[in-house]
Amino acid sequence: MSVTTKEFGVTKEGEKVTLYTIENSHGMRADVIDYGANLVRLFVPDKNGSLDDVVLGFDSIESYEGNGCFFGSTIGRHGNRIGNATFTLNGETYELEKNDGENNLHGGTPGYNKVMYQAVTTENSVTFARVSPDLEQGYPGDMTYSVTYHLTEDNELRLHYYAKSNKDTLCNMTNHSYFNLKGHDGGEITDHEVWIKADGVTETSEDLIPNGNIIDVEGTPLDFTMKKKISRDIEEDYKPLLDAGGYDHNFVLDIDGSEVEKVAELSEETTGRVMEVFTDLPGMQLYTGNFIEKEDGKEGATYTKRSGVCFETQFFPNSINIDSFKPCILKAGEPFESTTIYRFSGEEE
Repeated sequence: MSVTTKEFGVTKEGEKVTLYTIENSHGMRADVIDYGANLVRLFVPDKNGSLDDVVLGFDSIESYEGNGCFFGSTIGRHGNRIGNATFTLNGETYELEKNDGENNLHGGTPGYNKVMYQAVTTENSVTFARVSPDLEQGYPGDMTYSVTYHLTEDNELRLHYYAKSNKDTLCNMTNHSYFNLKGHDGGEITDHEVWIKADGVTETSEDLIPNGNIIDVEGTPLDFTMKKKISRDIEEDYKPLLDAGGYDHNFVLDIDGSEVEKVAELSEETTGRVMEVFTDLPGMQLYTGNFIEKEDGKEGATYTKRSGVCFETQFFPNSINIDSFKPCILKAGEPFESTTIYRFSGEEE
């Protein structure tokens, strides 16, 4: 196991960006940068042991300074959506940036994927840390937080989140990587198969804000309790799919959160690649890249609609505004920790 570094360019503000490469003895490799704590590349084996980069991303820092699709991004202070871009905490109302219609999406400005981090390395991990000051993005409290990318000899990419604030605040961090097990330039992911450990999804309004109701997925296109191809139901005449332009839904995971458990699996037949997803959080957003229009990606690739699929572990969207949802409130002085694992294998079925 080893971590190596090299330059990855300079931001518009003149900040030098470093790319960190973590590699295990099997050749699996993760490339991450200290700008935005973004995952740039992830090389994993197929059924024959051949390595391909399976995450969408860019070759230049200039592209990551844009990155409207959040390729590879660390997301905070609050991932996903908050209705009306407002919430009340301890009797005080906080107004957030309306960057998704009338709603707030992925925290606001500055995005956690567009700030510089301090990096600390071990032989198999990189930890990116910074302080988000009081009222950054509109959220209360000076919040010290970090995300650690840890590569194991079992071909697992482990993401560990840590946060602590000096005031009560919200904390709902996630990773927005888009996966394509055929390779980042492999085209549409609708031929991939998905299983999710969830009997329900959070019902939303037309602008994708949860209303507090849970939809039973049985017998609907949102049912992934039995593994199926993404293409099977994605074009069905079904309102939740029509509202989102495909899959962009928070699944209510069938776990109690006391430990890190397997909650999803993604596989692709031609390569034999399998990705298992583990978390201790109550929800996971399945997103099939419905809003990717045309993005110039790595190595001359062009990414379009459904070029990648995201598995974003999280607290439920808009949970702070819905009493029946587990809130993502981080109490002053108390640490928050959570782990998400993406485990890869390339066995022939």
